[in-house]
Amino acid sequence: MESIQAIKQRFGIIGNDPKLNRSIEKAIQVAPTDISVLVTGESGVGKESIPKIIHQLSHRKHGKYIAVNCGAIPEGTIDSELFGHEKGAFTGATNTREGYFEVADGGTIFLDEVGELPLTTQVRLLRVLENGEFIKVGSSKVQKTDVRIVAATNVNMFEAIKKEKFREDLYYRLSTIDIHLPPLRERKEDIHLLFRKFASDFALKYKMPTIKLTDDAVEVLLKHRWNGNIRQLRNAAEQISVLEHTRTISAATLKGYLPSQGDNLPAVIKTSKSDSDFSSEREILYKVLFDMKSDLNDLKKLTMELMKNENVHDVQKKNEGLIQKIYGDEEAEDYEDTIEDMEVLSIPEKMSQLSDAIDESNDKYHFAEEVEEEETLSLHDKELELIKKSLERHQGKRKLAAAELGISERTLYRKIKQFDL
Repeated sequence: MESIQAIKQRFGIIGNDPKLNRSIEKAIQVAPTDISVLVTGESGVGKESIPKIIHQLSHRKHGKYIAVNCGAIPEGTIDSELFGHEKGAFTGATNTREGYFEVADGGTIFLDEVGELPLTTQVRLLRVLENGEFIKVGSSKVQKTDVRIVAATNVNMFEAIKKEKFREDLYYRLSTIDIHLPPLRERKEDIHLLFRKFASDFALKYKMPTIKLTDDAVEVLLKHRWNGNIRQLRNAAEQISVLEHTRTISAATLKGYLPSQGDNLPAVIKTSKSDSDFSSEREILYKVLFDMKSDLNDLKKLTMELMKNENVHDVQKKNEGLIQKIYGDEEAEDYEDTIEDMEVLSIPEKMSQLSDAIDESNDKYHFAEEVEEEETLSLHDKELELIKKSLERHQGKRKLAAAELGISERTLYRKIKQFDL
């Protein structure tokens, strides 16, 4: 078995961080087996090196190694890319095509950004992992393949599972062995080493002297957060190598190529509502509902008072106060139709004409008072009852009934249509 240092030299891996060494050690140990491996880590940490190590140290090293970026393939064609398709399976399928799993039979497939796979494709992939079977798009024939799968992702898989964007059974099938690569900010001792290697490579590539950092510039380099990890560090080294005439780089010069540290501070992002938020919303809703109930009870009381007493002036004043309470300082004309619709807010001038109806229903009104707290919506029933009796009294003549009820004929017609009278 090759040593960790020999593997680093062979695959161009730079760094002596213990976490990095442990990741490489796990890759060396798992390589001779056919166990599925999931490589995790932030974008730019060099996850693509691990599957190469696993493939080259396995018994499949003479087979094909195919790297697939799952996030770069459109959702509509990814099944065809991975599993192939039959001629005529869809528009544009002019020929039968072999998918990656068929081509890489006996080798290794590296599924980069596996967290971006559509759910339908995840089901197909799970079948391959379970029994090595797959079906081409547009075919009914089951085919077998012998492929080692190494996957990688920078997605928080547990969050993706929680949001139902990734199948839990597929996750556990892929992550038989989980190899995590640390971010660059956790490998402080490797940052300057990597920068010097990149500076040397670019000096050779562009045929110019190698850039060097002053002591204060090295300090700035180590303190920077490097959200883009090795990819960002390499990019900074290339920019400085090409653009700077002076080969000795000071801290001030280096800062000009780095984003301000304030932009790189971690931010707390609220992704879900806490229990206290929901509790607060419930309290607001309860308050609104109780206010509505109180207004309806006020309207009901005014209706009952109107039916028992013929003191129109006093009831009208109370109505105006209730309107002011509900609608605030807005002009009354904005609520003309609303007032007409709620007959309690429009007082009939000839209440004596309704006295017979009130006497007949006197017992009912006493009952309504007793259950007042329970039947908060009885206003609707009383409104319907008064309209019916008024129409019966006037043999269906809407104009007379409307005059008696103290509402416009248009409003009465709307009520008749609403209550299907």
